Amino acid sequence: MSQWTVHGSRPVYTSPWVRLELVDVEPPGCARYEHHLIRLAPVAAVVLLDDASNVLLMWRHRFATDTWSWEIPSGIVEDGETSEAAAVREVLEETGYEIQPDDLTPLAYIEPIGGMSDAVHHVYLARNARPVADPVDTHEADRIEWRPLDEVQQMIDDRAIVAGVAVTGLLQLLARRPQ
Repeated sequence: MSQWTVHGSRPVYTSPWVRLELVDVEPPGCARYEHHLIRLAPVAAVVLLDDASNVLLMWRHRFATDTWSWEIPSGIVEDGETSEAAAVREVLEETGYEIQPDDLTPLAYIEPIGGMSDAVHHVYLARNARPVADPVDTHEADRIEWRPLDEVQQMIDDRAIVAGVAVTGLLQLLARRPQ
């Protein structure tokens, strides 16, 4: 299969968080048509692991799916910010824990919906987190808990962890764990 040809695009909706475009595309051997494209800012996420093999999780409600589940700290990489800097900032804002950029180890790079979006997620592992303040983003979680890594696979199976960035990061950590 060959690369699709992009003939142009036009915006349909724009906000600080999302841009919806109609893109004039031509797949190889097919007629041209307009394809929806959702442009999103990059996301940085962090799996925090302590010395006792517990992970820091946030219990929260997502209105779009009307579901409750456990998630890892994550958020948008702001203009001019690196994904590492965003990861450090989001952990502090959402959990009150401080980590250093040197504490970050890449776990995954994800393009979660590549057929419809240019979204990318950078997922890191961090150790040595220390509590330094109350969370600033109090709307992000109803509670924050250290949960045993040994329980994570069952939590995913039970749909207690469903966010794609959290599932990916936690499964990567489980896959890399020494047996």
